[in-house]
Amino acid sequence: MLYRRCPAESLNFETTEQLEPLEDHLGQDRAVEALRFGMDIRHDGYNMFLLGSAGVGKHELLQEMLDEGLKPLSTPVDWCYVNNFDEPHKPIILALPAGIGKIFREDMLHAVEDLLVSIPAAFQSDEYQRQVQEMAEKYTRREQDAFRTLGEKAKEQGVALIQTPNGYTLAPTRDDKILSPPDFEALPDDEQKKILAVIDDLKDELKAIVRQLPQWVKEGREQMRTLNQDFSKLVIDQLFKDLRNKYPTLPAVQAFLASVQQNVIENVEAFKQASGEGVPEDMAHAKAQEFRQYSVNVLVDNAERTRAPVVYEDNPSFINLIGRIEHIAQYGTLLTDFSLIKPGAFHQANGGYLVLDAVKVLTNPFAWDTLKRVLKAREIRIQSLEQMLSFASTTQLEPEPIPLIIKVILTGDRYLYYLLQQFDPEFGQLFKVAADMSEDVTTSQDSISLFARLIKTLQIRHGLLPLHRDAVARVVEQCSRSIEDANKISLHVGYLTDLLQESDYLARKKNAEIIAAADVRNAVAASIYRVDQLREQSHEYILRDIQLVDTDGARVAQVNGLAVYQLGNYSFGKPARITATTRLGSGGVIDIEREAKLGGNIHSKGVMIISSFLASRYAADRPLSLSATVAFEQSYGGVDGDSASVAELTALISSLSGLPVRQHFAVTGSVNQHGQVQAIGGVNEKIEGFFDICKARGLTGQQGVIIPAANKAHLMLRDDVVEAAAQQRFHVYSVDTIDQALALLLDAPVGEKAADDTYPAETINGKVMARLDDWNTKRKQFAADDSGNEGDSDD
Repeated sequence: MLYRRCPAESLNFETTEQLEPLEDHLGQDRAVEALRFGMDIRHDGYNMFLLGSAGVGKHELLQEMLDEGLKPLSTPVDWCYVNNFDEPHKPIILALPAGIGKIFREDMLHAVEDLLVSIPAAFQSDEYQRQVQEMAEKYTRREQDAFRTLGEKAKEQGVALIQTPNGYTLAPTRDDKILSPPDFEALPDDEQKKILAVIDDLKDELKAIVRQLPQWVKEGREQMRTLNQDFSKLVIDQLFKDLRNKYPTLPAVQAFLASVQQNVIENVEAFKQASGEGVPEDMAHAKAQEFRQYSVNVLVDNAERTRAPVVYEDNPSFINLIGRIEHIAQYGTLLTDFSLIKPGAFHQANGGYLVLDAVKVLTNPFAWDTLKRVLKAREIRIQSLEQMLSFASTTQLEPEPIPLIIKVILTGDRYLYYLLQQFDPEFGQLFKVAADMSEDVTTSQDSISLFARLIKTLQIRHGLLPLHRDAVARVVEQCSRSIEDANKISLHVGYLTDLLQESDYLARKKNAEIIAAADVRNAVAASIYRVDQLREQSHEYILRDIQLVDTDGARVAQVNGLAVYQLGNYSFGKPARITATTRLGSGGVIDIEREAKLGGNIHSKGVMIISSFLASRYAADRPLSLSATVAFEQSYGGVDGDSASVAELTALISSLSGLPVRQHFAVTGSVNQHGQVQAIGGVNEKIEGFFDICKARGLTGQQGVIIPAANKAHLMLRDDVVEAAAQQRFHVYSVDTIDQALALLLDAPVGEKAADDTYPAETINGKVMARLDDWNTKRKQFAADDSGNEGDSDD
């Protein structure tokens, strides 16, 4: 069977409009069960890794499961940072009941507004002004009394205490009049000395009084501060008493309010304006924003949270995962505080689920190590890269870490998952649940019906036209072809969605109300046409005889092999000439591709298997006097894979037997040491590639492709290939062994080994054995001649 059709008549609907959307996840029972297990289990390390190739629908599956209203992993709380008045560089975290964070933030803002209005008002009261005046008069009298006492003492001793703009000074007097310098100098020397001695003593007392003045000022300031605190405390105590009464069951809030209250009392001057007038109420709100030390930074608000948070972080960088500490520029300096702490994905997903693309985490610097560190520590510690790498030489904020209860779900392909399992010992401890998505589902009536409902789901999700059942059948067939298996249906939702959207576009373009099978067919053809230019050019080179490929006649040691070229999601097949040469020797089979460093490891392995097969079949009990080479002609790039080993072995046997290979055949397949032909990939594209060349040159009815029998289940060929085969203008042959392939390609019987270990002379094996026996004989003759010549020279 070259193409397995999905019979539209077996579908019990006319259009998908009559179907119900698919509620289950088609073919993903294993992955769904694993995800539910990972979501339900509460032990450490049971984070999940969702495995699957790109386009298989990992994100759609996750979104549907996580949108089911899962219960939070822990009681939702609001996480807030507040100032640490003892150590400002270590902000304190508050865990408040959900919804309280914003309320508490507003309460603190209103409290500052009230303080800005009520504290200045308290200082404008008559009682306060009276006490301030009394205090000022008290210290003024104290100073005046000290100088008056000193002045009276000086007067008794004939000295006057004089106040000048620059302070106080002492001068001699006579009859209560100050002596001028000439008058003083006219006095007797004894009297002058006596007066100067008195003045010196009085100066010492004056200095003592002057030295006391700063202390008196300090005492005055302290008493004024005490007075201010006493007056402000009346307002502050009442306000904070009301706040504490509002949060009686939250000890952390009570402790914070006590710290704020004490700090406000100690810094009450900040709430007073220089003019002594209070802040107008309409300006209090704006002014309150300046007192950030009393604000509340609500990092995570769970007021509306009724189910577990689900966060999809598309850019899982170091900062986006754990949060950041921002800075503001002020007078050329960068400043920061607790109010500039911003949350990361871990904060937003705390108590729920965080979904990350594994490749993006691994390719973001420091993100992978950060992810593992946070999961192991079970806490979110916000650090800058400088701190983490110990590069910071200045004081940095060190916010108190937040406890973490979370389930992380990584998405990625299988190759990446097993690489992490092998090379990162911590990975298996942190991601213990592997949810492996199925790539396909076995074709059956039930699976086709469910697949049709999946199409209906995508139709609703993307607003597409309904599909006729013929179109659904065509989509099923195309999804089987996309994975090269006639017995499977691809579950790649991405590919399916693209196919439906492009079919919908073509249907709407002709104003149709439903998507027909022709629209699906045309959408497939259009998608191929958009990327098909390279295939057309490569085929053109063959048709113009620039690249040599024969499609008729027969040639010795020349076989049409088949290659597949993969260009992203598009692949195409192209025939390639494979040739071989054989000669007397003992070097075995030389792979020219490997020698030229153009052959991959798998291709080299295939050539070694060919060497082993030749030795086993034709030289089990004798030397193999053979040197041979095989090559892909006009191949200038790398060659890998073993799917050409049947063709290469055929070319070698043709060269040994002298029998020509029929060029109207192309062959693909891998051979093992026992001559069994094994399955290969890209069988549909390979057949179609050779068919396109033959069709362009004209189908003769003899042309065809030989494939492994194991690949029959993979055949989903194009309509034109199937039609040509039905009309006997093109053929597809399947073989189980190399002998079946040789019989077709060399148009001769292979030959069975007789009891005496010989083959019939006119068979392929007989001709090969005859050639090898002849070479063995000649090799012995050459050896004998060489030995004789050596003996003569000794004589």
